[in-house]
Amino acid sequence: MKGIRAVLIDIDGVLTVSWKALPGAVAAMARLRDGGLPLVLVTNTTSRTRAAVAGRLAGEGFPVDVDDILTAPAVTAAYLRAHHPQARCRLINTGDVGEDLAGVTLVGEGTDDEGGDTPEVIVLGGAGAAFGYPVLNSAFRDLQRGARLVAMHRNLYWRTADGLDLDTGAFLPGLERAAGVEATVTGKPAPEFFATALAHLGVPAGEALMVGDDIESDVLAAQRCGITGVLVRTGKYLPETHRAADGTPDQVLDSFADLPGLLGLG
Repeated sequence: MKGIRAVLIDIDGVLTVSWKALPGAVAAMARLRDGGLPLVLVTNTTSRTRAAVAGRLAGEGFPVDVDDILTAPAVTAAYLRAHHPQARCRLINTGDVGEDLAGVTLVGEGTDDEGGDTPEVIVLGGAGAAFGYPVLNSAFRDLQRGARLVAMHRNLYWRTADGLDLDTGAFLPGLERAAGVEATVTGKPAPEFFATALAHLGVPAGEALMVGDDIESDVLAAQRCGITGVLVRTGKYLPETHRAADGTPDQVLDSFADLPGLLGLG
């Protein structure tokens, strides 16, 4: 692990499960801080704003603040402002992240035959109660009318205290196929997401390490960008998913608590 000068860290399943700190995670992050390693927490979490995420983690004892957090909604907002400025966007998401969507025009379900309120972009956040049939069918019709499709991520599931729950990736392919469109994905595993994180840290890819519990979206996606990938056996980690993956992580750890040792921080 020589030459690593900064660390990218997934949150859900790596630091916490259902927003409760995993064993040893707080102490491990403190050791990274003591070692002087810059870090950024990169997450596809769509249910909370950056400020809310930072507050929740700080409440669990993690030494972080809002400037350490990079979320899929924040990156999505930047993408929409750059590529669809002034567009009417319909957000389908479980959770309130409006604070991180500054500069994005959000509208409800389109009903105006003249197109005045009809969404020009359908934005999918995280799955949950909002992903019911009427909502998805309405989005399907908007896409048929020419709306673009943007998804914050393609995650299939995430780990909660009660087990694995379905996420957006379980619904997105069907919507794409039915409407004959392809979504632009803005969160992990999009290369642009990792590029934003590296720019935030101010280091090149070859001097950064990404630690996550999702072998595809976290680890292999980071490795394709030139970042060292570390998979942890917590959160959504499943041995069968690990075996079936298209690539091999650079390192595999039992948990985030083992990361300081890997980096020579004791």
